[in-house]
Amino acid sequence: MDYAVHILTMIAITGIAAVSLNLLIGETGLVSVAQAAFAGIGAYGMTLLMLHAGIPFLAAALFSALIAGAIALIIGAIFLSLREVYYVFGTVGLNMIVWAILLNWDSLTRGPLGIPGITRPEVLGISFADNTAFLILCAVVLLAVFAAHYAIMKSNFGRVLHAVREDEEAIAVLGYKTEVYKIVIFVISAALVAFSGSLYATYLSYINPSAFTVNDSIFILAIVILGGLGSAYGAIVGTCMLVGAFEALRFIGFPASIAGDMRQVFYGLILILFMLYLPRGLFGKFRI
Repeated sequence: MDYAVHILTMIAITGIAAVSLNLLIGETGLVSVAQAAFAGIGAYGMTLLMLHAGIPFLAAALFSALIAGAIALIIGAIFLSLREVYYVFGTVGLNMIVWAILLNWDSLTRGPLGIPGITRPEVLGISFADNTAFLILCAVVLLAVFAAHYAIMKSNFGRVLHAVREDEEAIAVLGYKTEVYKIVIFVISAALVAFSGSLYATYLSYINPSAFTVNDSIFILAIVILGGLGSAYGAIVGTCMLVGAFEALRFIGFPASIAGDMRQVFYGLILILFMLYLPRGLFGKFRI
């Protein structure tokens, strides 16, 4: 029972990150390989605010999401003016920079040692120290993010995002400032994934930089591609499949020295196979 609760909790937390990325790549056509960086900003920001400033979880998590959004605003204003391929490389570089800061700023982040002793949250007087209660919290947040995704895409703002994906030049001719729309959705996505990072940190009660690498961003990207571009439902299904598959890999018995590499090989193969044979993913509206 405890193991099942753990798997479902990880699915809910990862699902938040996947749905937030789908707003970018699925709905707007912006490929980002920096989701893990923003999750790291959320996780470390929330942790430092809780442990050193005594700020409650919810306030710390929301403030960290705002910080991630502010960074995304600055980075987006720079990167989104670049050609698409350079923008993608820019997000990779951003993830590497954030990871390097988390790894090397020992006085703040404790470097590779990580930060232990992160307590489970209490929200509005309700304690989520119990694993099942924490799963319920994560599920509620996932549903809220799913609902926000739906509301955004059904709004006029969302329809413009779809138009940007299909033909940015045409929508720009009609007078829409496409750069502004792209920056806003980039900021929203960053803030949402930062909140998932806060949940991740308080769930495990420990964080270190190894959880926020480029490989972790590619993992989230693989989930969205598997589930299907433009489908929040597909992002959640893709999360269930990949998180479940990787948990299953634990029981195959790979030597510890290659277990991590086998995980990389596995989702690399998934990306290749889906791009070749199912470019829309399982429930996607758009081709990769």
